[in-house]
Amino acid sequence: MKKLFFLLCAFLVYANSSAQVLDPAKWTTKIENKGGSTYLLTFNAVIENDWHLYSQFTPDGGPLALEIIFKNQKGSYTLVGKAKESKTRTAYNDIFEVNETFFEKKAQIQQEIKVINPKLTEIKVDLNYQVCKEVCINQEKNFTLKVPAATAIQATMPTIAKVDTVKSATDSVVAPTADTVQEQSTASVPSTEVVKVEDTTEKKGLLSIFFIAFLSGFAALLTPCVFPMIPMTVSFFTKQSKTKAAGIRNAVIYGVSIIFIYVVLGLLVTAIFGADALNALSTNVWFNIIFFILLVVFAASFLGAFEIMLPNSWANKVDSQADRGGLVGILFMALALAIVSFSCTGPIVGTLLVEAASKGGIAPVVGMFGFSLALALPFMLFAMFPGWLNSLPKSGGWLNTVKVVLGFLELALAFKFLSNADLVLQLHLLEREVFLAIWIAIFGGLALYLLGKITLPHDSPLSSISVGRLSLGLVVLAFTVYLIPGLWGAPLKIISGFPPPMTYSESPYGVGNSKGTAASSSQSLPDGAHLGPHDLIAFEDYDKGMAYAKSVNKPVLLDFTGYACVNCRKMEDYVWSQPKILSILQKEVVLISLYVDSKKDLPKSEQYVSKETGKEIVTIGNKWSDFQITKFKSNAQPYYIIIDHEGNSLSQKPESYNSDATEYQTWLRQGIDTFNKK
Repeated sequence: MKKLFFLLCAFLVYANSSAQVLDPAKWTTKIENKGGSTYLLTFNAVIENDWHLYSQFTPDGGPLALEIIFKNQKGSYTLVGKAKESKTRTAYNDIFEVNETFFEKKAQIQQEIKVINPKLTEIKVDLNYQVCKEVCINQEKNFTLKVPAATAIQATMPTIAKVDTVKSATDSVVAPTADTVQEQSTASVPSTEVVKVEDTTEKKGLLSIFFIAFLSGFAALLTPCVFPMIPMTVSFFTKQSKTKAAGIRNAVIYGVSIIFIYVVLGLLVTAIFGADALNALSTNVWFNIIFFILLVVFAASFLGAFEIMLPNSWANKVDSQADRGGLVGILFMALALAIVSFSCTGPIVGTLLVEAASKGGIAPVVGMFGFSLALALPFMLFAMFPGWLNSLPKSGGWLNTVKVVLGFLELALAFKFLSNADLVLQLHLLEREVFLAIWIAIFGGLALYLLGKITLPHDSPLSSISVGRLSLGLVVLAFTVYLIPGLWGAPLKIISGFPPPMTYSESPYGVGNSKGTAASSSQSLPDGAHLGPHDLIAFEDYDKGMAYAKSVNKPVLLDFTGYACVNCRKMEDYVWSQPKILSILQKEVVLISLYVDSKKDLPKSEQYVSKETGKEIVTIGNKWSDFQITKFKSNAQPYYIIIDHEGNSLSQKPESYNSDATEYQTWLRQGIDTFNKK
């Protein structure tokens, strides 16, 4: 019985993931009049468990972002701002090396419009998006929303509309059936609901922001603007207070005031820009360029070129209020610390605020709390235990050393933002080798500085270096040496996500290198073939691939894939790269890879209306998606099937995402053996 139970489970998994057209997101729509000619369009989705639907704000270079196409907008209505989204998650994708943003379980998209054509009766909207679990699906949904005459709300279900030939979908799916429409109706999410999903990744992100901010606060504490103020401030509280208890109480209030000031700053950033505005800006080209310039200015300040200071009049006015005594006086003393120390803390706070705010939500508040807590703790602790002041190191040149080190780190981080802008624009000005060369120069310079080989304007004369400084210098020198092999193709996993990906380089295999397989010469490639993953001979043209397979008498591995398919890349990187798999792919099959998300237009003569879905097929991606749906009744990627020269399946079942190389090898072998027996 147990064996029978497992066989049944396996069959159900196969039936649900490999042999049917999947539709993991069920949509409903709503339109309501907000007064006058203003309307609010709401699109609600209920997403099946474990599936991710990618946001419109997920960055380029990763999975396909949600695209909202307003098909009859011209002359009829205008959009009021950007479409708003419900709660999303952001997580780092080590395959595409981007922070992807996506929905889980529920999604809500809201767009406000202003109608300018009084005769408008309906609004046609297409949603193009990608949804992934173990496989990825590129979906297109067509909606027609009837414009209500008054403030009453009217909802319509998705209708099958012809695809706009200018902004076409990147995939095709089976048209909704009556059963599907009924399910969408019962799964509606109210447009006023704020979708909240249990988000463990977000919690981890906030926790990491807190710890980074906390460490940044300690770094700011060890700068020339802040560190000398610790004994001065503590002495003030102990001498001015009538009792020891009063001194401790005032110092604690002082520390809490510091935290309050910085947390209010975080709240202001969140309130002014909105919880998710900077999150959306973080992938914007101009945002990244502007922040690159700011960080370079901050770095130059830390290195000693100039000082960034707030007007002295501000400090004088605040300092005069500190003499009032009581809680108000202590609060103004904390504000005076923030203003006076701005030349050292400002660049750190600015960097931290933008980095935290780019995560969205309450991250700026969490970041400022972590920073201010680290800044305030020493003042409170030393007031409670004044004897500890004797153990503090004396102020001196080492404080400027801390400031300079922070300057080098700010400069290195600046080029990450410039790299983001270059990647989005695809200018190839800051490719991987150039980025690494810049970082090698920056950290090499920092190593020489720490080892006393170079000095900067505000450094004290140095007759010798301390053991601590020598140790840090050696660590930085080792890191610099570690970066150098990256120029020749080393993966550099320690800094994964900072430099551009390997594919975005002058030489994708490293300087002066190539993979050197038997197919490395383009002259030896068959007609219509190109070098695919791991330099495999691959075809993107089905007919040419089939003709070549017939000429060499090999079976075909048909690979339905996508440029933005995460698990397709995982299969290629981690399974196809296994020697036992790679050998089979090189020698025993012909690989035909059909990209269902290709946006390249088909020639007009080859465009058609799908008999299966009723949709217009206008792009190459549409064509291969429709082919997969029509012939194999599936729309998920990756999707692998071994076929003969007549297009008949040789596999007992298709294969999708499978990280077990041994199972994948067995599946390949079974199809090849079936071909050889024919």
